[in-house]
Amino acid sequence: MEWSEIDGRIQEFDRTYSRFRMDSLVTKMAAGAGVYEFPEDSLTLMHFYRRLYDITGGAVTPLIGAALEDLGCDAGYRLTPAPVVRSTPAWDEVMIWRGNTFQTAAPLVLDVGAAGKGYLVDIIAGLLVGFGVHSFVIDASGDLLHRGPDFLRVGLEHPADISKVIGVVPVANSAPAASAANRRSWGSAGRVLHHIVDPRTGEPAQQIVASWVTADSAMVADGLATVMFFADVTAIEQLSTEFEASWLRVTGSGSAQWSENFQGELFR
Repeated sequence: MEWSEIDGRIQEFDRTYSRFRMDSLVTKMAAGAGVYEFPEDSLTLMHFYRRLYDITGGAVTPLIGAALEDLGCDAGYRLTPAPVVRSTPAWDEVMIWRGNTFQTAAPLVLDVGAAGKGYLVDIIAGLLVGFGVHSFVIDASGDLLHRGPDFLRVGLEHPADISKVIGVVPVANSAPAASAANRRSWGSAGRVLHHIVDPRTGEPAQQIVASWVTADSAMVADGLATVMFFADVTAIEQLSTEFEASWLRVTGSGSAQWSENFQGELFR
């Protein structure tokens, strides 16, 4: 196995999609309108994003980057919100997507954080299998992918107390992902902000505080975990059936909702 190949693939992904480094393609895209060619494997990620964008009415969008920057989550980790948060543009009004080529009508701050990390996990898993490794766990902090004959029991972190769990899920040849408002959060003057921003309001999502999704693909689980913060149960069930996923989410009032095929144990 060539670990250097895995590291190189991670670096290549980062040079394409990171809005935190000056030499990335995403940073060039933010500098001005133009035509930008992404790697061929961007097709999988952007097709998935477009599905999530459409079913959530634009709430899950790769164009949320400017709002995140203005709220303080920028390359310098300023963590201080700007006086005005830029509005998130509609996909079809500012970006034409043909294959792996993007033509933009304005500078755009692309952010693929809702599903990109999960997609990278899938890519690394594909490399491992190509190397002949068929039993492994990839832990990407909030995104897991397990392959092999054994199984894991994974705790579901309490959204109000990270020293506790509210339940456990079995993980066997699957990819669980979690998303929560208490992770990557910041604030000042009594205003609490976090990274799951609703582009329709320019503010962090409020009604849902944590979500968990299990699917075969880490990209799917990662993306659907973000959808949980914005979509109603009908849309969530539609996506869960389409992608063969199970899910659980916790509301701000402390109540929980879950899919019929959720196989975990929720503590009472």
